Amino acid sequence: MSITARRLASGPGWHVLDVICTAGPHDRSTEERHDMPSISAVTAGTFQYRSSAGSAVMAPGALLLGNPGQCYRCGHEHGRGDRCLSFQMTAEFVEDVAAGVKGVRRTRFAAPCLPPAEAVVPIVAAAEAAREAGEAEAFEELTVALAATVLGTFAESARAGPAPSLRDERRISRILRRIEADPSEPVSLAELARAEAMSPFHFLRCFRAVTGTTPYRFVLLRRLQRAALRLRRSDDAIATIALDAGFNDLSTFNHRFRRVTGLTPRAWRKRACD
Repeated sequence: MSITARRLASGPGWHVLDVICTAGPHDRSTEERHDMPSISAVTAGTFQYRSSAGSAVMAPGALLLGNPGQCYRCGHEHGRGDRCLSFQMTAEFVEDVAAGVKGVRRTRFAAPCLPPAEAVVPIVAAAEAAREAGEAEAFEELTVALAATVLGTFAESARAGPAPSLRDERRISRILRRIEADPSEPVSLAELARAEAMSPFHFLRCFRAVTGTTPYRFVLLRRLQRAALRLRRSDDAIATIALDAGFNDLSTFNHRFRRVTGLTPRAWRKRACD
């Protein structure tokens, strides 16, 4: 398995890695171990994550959670390659963050992952932009923000119910890679279900079981995250970015973007330049 991990930034009790894996269906997975608490944001590709805390199909926008001493395997049975931003922290760092988050009573992650969520979009988009621009100084506050968000939500976000079958994981993984290839492409629930010879209801149920969210929410958040990243690293017109991301009009884009990030697209871009 070919994995490269480049350190992007570090500070007292934390560091951030850009992890790129090129493994595919014919590559054998090996057992690894988390040495410290970690939160890895998937930014491209899909893979299967299996640990003592449970298993999950990881897709762009999802967060992989690791506890120190926990063994795990990552497999690419359904496609080749992935890329993650891995935020590695000491237990003391996590405890310091947890002290400021209301209602948090434990710092050990009880779930293997968190599904794509609105609260994470601006953090990961800013981290991707910092990665591309080489802005190491931006990562300290992003690490704190991501840890606080996870600590405040992971217990409520853990998925319940029967685990999806391997066949369903394979089907949904193909759909995830299709969406990731071009999130701006208009797709319907019926069309996605038909592509995998599933009924719309069964497809929706399986998609939620595998990803923790619905196809509509997954597509929407991927569009917004890509738009947020482009706003940070280009001078393209906001209307152009909105249309290219798959939004039919600027008003809808502005409304969705502000609801997720708390800022207008213009203010988001301006803050990156301040």
